[in-house]
Amino acid sequence: MTEKKKRPRRGARAAKLAERNAPLAAEERAVHPGMPSGRFTPLSDPDVSKVNEAVMDVLENVGLSQAIPSCVDAIKKVGGIYKNGRLHFPRSLVEDTIANCARDFMLHGQSPEHDIDISGSKLYFGTAGAAVHIVDVENREYRDSTLEDLYNIARIVDNMDHIHYFQRPVVARDMVEPDDLDFNTLYASVSGTTKHVGTSWVLPEHVDNSLKFLHQVAGSEEAWRKRPFVSMSCCFVVPPLRFAEDACACLESAVYGGMPVLLLSAGQAGATSPAAIAGSVVQSVSEVLAGLVYVNALKPKHPAIFGTWPFVSDLRTGSMSGGSGEQAILMAACGQMGRYYNLPTGIAAGMADAKIPDAQSGYEKGYTVTLAAHSGANMVYESAGMHASLLGACLESYIVDNDMLGAINRTVRGIEINDETLSIQTMRDVCIDGPLHYLGHSQTMELMQKEYLYPEIGDRNSPKEWYESNRPELLKEARKRVDEIINGHFPSHINAELDAALRKEFNVMLPRDLMTPKP
Repeated sequence: MTEKKKRPRRGARAAKLAERNAPLAAEERAVHPGMPSGRFTPLSDPDVSKVNEAVMDVLENVGLSQAIPSCVDAIKKVGGIYKNGRLHFPRSLVEDTIANCARDFMLHGQSPEHDIDISGSKLYFGTAGAAVHIVDVENREYRDSTLEDLYNIARIVDNMDHIHYFQRPVVARDMVEPDDLDFNTLYASVSGTTKHVGTSWVLPEHVDNSLKFLHQVAGSEEAWRKRPFVSMSCCFVVPPLRFAEDACACLESAVYGGMPVLLLSAGQAGATSPAAIAGSVVQSVSEVLAGLVYVNALKPKHPAIFGTWPFVSDLRTGSMSGGSGEQAILMAACGQMGRYYNLPTGIAAGMADAKIPDAQSGYEKGYTVTLAAHSGANMVYESAGMHASLLGACLESYIVDNDMLGAINRTVRGIEINDETLSIQTMRDVCIDGPLHYLGHSQTMELMQKEYLYPEIGDRNSPKEWYESNRPELLKEARKRVDEIINGHFPSHINAELDAALRKEFNVMLPRDLMTPKP
């Protein structure tokens, strides 16, 4: 009588399954923030050199107009030339600035786990934009965005693994006064997430007021300057090749206040930058390098991000086309130029023309963000949530796009080639000594989470399983997740006592009862 094989105990099997599904340490997961990119190069090496030569020509011989006096004085002191109302940037000045500016710095979060290391080609995805509408998916309508919407989006992003930082994506249209808008945008953002925050200001006195607030949140001015967890998004130029006076004054306040800056040039091809895509790249790079010289003339090695954001027009109508193939290749070329200069680089992608999260939205976001992610840029802004070429933001899309960004980041990671991954011994185990399949092999078990990434709400069930699960729909599942976060996630990193003191000193307009769980 043969002895029956003992079946493994159910408890042991369950324990094994639990061990396999347990969260991995961050460094062992299939993807993580800061994966190195740069595999996609739309410009050949000779093309890059030609773009650079054109940039140096524009800066030296065309220059920029409308510089404020402090800008003129600072740049003249380091070798710039001011004549006929235009600032000119000699090639040697530009090249010296590129060689000596800040690299390899951190964009800090309020929580150190969200610190972003801007070095080499490390890649991060984030939000951004200035949408004036919220997309109501259920009613297929657009409504004005509010301060509460901004706070809710920050809380959603705080929960998204593949959205690494939060830059203000919507304008709070219920704020009437510009100073209230600037301050409360900052307040709602830093209250809603512990990730790094980016925002903007319209006047320098607004920046100064916000810095007082940030000193208190950080614990002191010294603590703030050591770990600045907010950066300024600054459109310091009005393309083509003109400085923006108020924005330049804000830029100076940020630099002197120890705040990192994103130097933004946002011309629109065929309108405020050349219709030729190459010319649009040249103008944007020229404008941002002028800003880099400006920042370093004010304060050498101040942290600044090379923010070339030229946009594309639909030349039939003149309207922006954020989801076009031209937009994708234009931003990728700018990312490649940032790597050529070895500068901390931020570009924008994911700005779908589609009005709602539908098939058009999916394909537009898919190719624009993928090309941007592989271009070598460090920061991909506007990569989640945006519709109608930045006119609308959709809460459900932040959930859906988080899955997309994780998958794109997996493509950025690429394929590791070594003796173990080439799997010769594994094939020998399975094909000669084993069961002719890899399902239970130790390599398969080990790599289930380390090599593979799984969507959080995307459906991979068979049609039968999908039907038996009551045919879940992507947007309905995203809506459920939005509701879970809005009703259940209330960040408390700014404690109630400090918040009460801040409300006495500053004009906080986000009601406190929106920031606590409902009884």
